[in-house]
Amino acid sequence: MNKKKFDISPNRAIALSFLMMIIAGAIILNLPIVSRSGESLGFLNSLFTATSATCVTGLVVVDTWNYFNPFGQLVLLILIQVGGLGYMTLLMTVSLLLGKKMGLRQRSLMMESISARNHSEIIELLKYVIIGTVMIEGSGALLLAFRFIPELGFWRGCWYSIFHSISAFCNAGFDLMGFQAPYNSLVHYVNDPLVNFTVAALIILGGLGFLVWRDVWQNGLKFKKYCLHTKIMLIASFVLTFGGSLLFWIAEKDKTLAQLSVPSQFMASFFQSVSARTAGFNTVDLASLSGAGGLLMIVLMFIGAGPGSTGGGIKVTTVVVCLLSLISYSRGKQDVSIFNRRLDENQVRRSAAAVTLYMTLAMSGCFVMLATQQFNIQDTLFEIFSAMSTVGLSTGITRDLTVLNRAVLIVMMFFGRIGTLTMIMAVVERPIAHIKDPVEQIVIG
Repeated sequence: MNKKKFDISPNRAIALSFLMMIIAGAIILNLPIVSRSGESLGFLNSLFTATSATCVTGLVVVDTWNYFNPFGQLVLLILIQVGGLGYMTLLMTVSLLLGKKMGLRQRSLMMESISARNHSEIIELLKYVIIGTVMIEGSGALLLAFRFIPELGFWRGCWYSIFHSISAFCNAGFDLMGFQAPYNSLVHYVNDPLVNFTVAALIILGGLGFLVWRDVWQNGLKFKKYCLHTKIMLIASFVLTFGGSLLFWIAEKDKTLAQLSVPSQFMASFFQSVSARTAGFNTVDLASLSGAGGLLMIVLMFIGAGPGSTGGGIKVTTVVVCLLSLISYSRGKQDVSIFNRRLDENQVRRSAAAVTLYMTLAMSGCFVMLATQQFNIQDTLFEIFSAMSTVGLSTGITRDLTVLNRAVLIVMMFFGRIGTLTMIMAVVERPIAHIKDPVEQIVIG
């Protein structure tokens, strides 16, 4: 029998690996043994929760603490960790620990999984991913323990510290704070600098991407030695984080933030700006956001985190490339350049295609939700972009969705985590055509 019939492309392998994890997670979460009440969640709700955890989104149809017992919480945490790092990453790590060599096919899968640039750097980057993850999540859990252990007791405080550290680093947004108030996330800690800045730091580190970690680790603070990808990610992330903080404060200082002191207002604005780029935690009531604040959060969710990170969104570099392309066109330049480097034309086209496909899917999902349920358009856009960008923030409508709209969000979360282009390429892969059609002009603009 021809072995080629069983060959599977990297794009399809990644999509299938996530799909298998989601189905396995849904089956386990549907069992009565994961719930406090001993009742089954129902397969659709289990599938929704498993998708949200594996795709590190954070949207929930039941409050995590109130519904799931410690075993169910552990299952969710495993799905979050595997989904954040990627199934292929963990699989290859186990293979290396067992002494197995990584072949060309396995390297190709890893390149797609962690957004590596070439085969030669796979093993080295994989070590940074695993070691860096353990160190960062461990440090985050240790810092959070200083808050949760005195508040909740030793063992429960340790569990809360580990759970929220992993959830934050993986940009998942799942929390166990339902004992304070259901679906309340970290609102209780809006005035707590330790929780705010620890969780924010974990989110930022998880969202920068593995390539950026390695570059900074190897070159320290020598900015000129960083590769172009790292330079773009660091500058854009700085602008988005602090620019988003300022704009959120301007929009909400007399509304959602009005009851807070000025220092707490700035801290809350900073946290929301960081979390909106795919983390899913919140320290203020999102249902009470102004129109301007809600729109800002949607834009930040759309942009998302970095490639090869634990976060989602259209990706920071994709947006930067599109903006650079616009600037180059307005200046009459044919090439797209930054830091005295010219970007590859295929990357420019890929960025434009990614944005177009993302917006098409998002608007389609929004139309279905508005056509089938009576939500206002801001709440609907908020929910759709939160799912597509694997953010997990919600104004509170998730648990009120119909079966159809929960299914829509499941698809959105899956596409968002895999990547819209990766998903389409996995479904309709075709060889590159080398024959070009004749050129003819059309009217643009």
